[in-house]
Amino acid sequence: MVESADGGYDADEGLVGEGPETDQEMPLADHIEEMVYRLGVVLVVMAIVSGLVFPFGDYIINFLWYSVLPGGDVARPRVYHPLGLILARLKVATLGGFVIALPVFVYQTYLFMRPGLYEHERRYYLASVPASLVLAAVGVLFAYFLILPAIFTYFLSYSEQSVDAIAFGLSQTFDLIVLMMGLFAAVFQIPLFVMLAIMMGLTTRAWLASKRLYFWGAFLGIAFLFSPDPTGMAPIMVAATMIGLFESTLLVLKWVGR
Repeated sequence: MVESADGGYDADEGLVGEGPETDQEMPLADHIEEMVYRLGVVLVVMAIVSGLVFPFGDYIINFLWYSVLPGGDVARPRVYHPLGLILARLKVATLGGFVIALPVFVYQTYLFMRPGLYEHERRYYLASVPASLVLAAVGVLFAYFLILPAIFTYFLSYSEQSVDAIAFGLSQTFDLIVLMMGLFAAVFQIPLFVMLAIMMGLTTRAWLASKRLYFWGAFLGIAFLFSPDPTGMAPIMVAATMIGLFESTLLVLKWVGR
């Protein structure tokens, strides 16, 4: 431990003392106003990106549909609602906006917290912005290549035993596709937030490891809350992925000695 000029000390986790020079007291109303403004920026960016993606909705729908669903007559989409196709295009556009909005959200939280951050904490936070986009893209690809094909294969395996003809409705099926892709884009942010919290001195790897069962329970609750699959297949896969990412992050941190 090394004493600092202001009576605090320098440690591996950060600085303890008076706080950053840019840190200033603000009224609660000003904090709330700025927070609402930052969230508004995220929503505006999400809306703009969604508007840019919307004209390409038909192409994206066909690409995703015939990529993750089985071939043949079974895979042909059925539209049971007059606005079914329009709503599916909106869902695809919203997914694109959500993926891009994730790093924007991280950056806006950085701007919100910047006055209270030390210089090394600012570097950590800024580095997390491109990392958030990369992790979101990896999450979408993970859902596309592994999760969705497994879910639809499972659906067909038990449906073919009890029915003669199987049909997929466009709206209901795309609800599942978009939700799974968006959910995994968010789920893959877990390593980022765990490492960011530890690097900024908000917690330690040992504390997270000691509370892992609580985190596992929270992951299971989130997975079953946001998954529309009544069979339990999708939420189990989501929860297993969340737990795997959490434990893998702790393992990497232990390996690097942080």
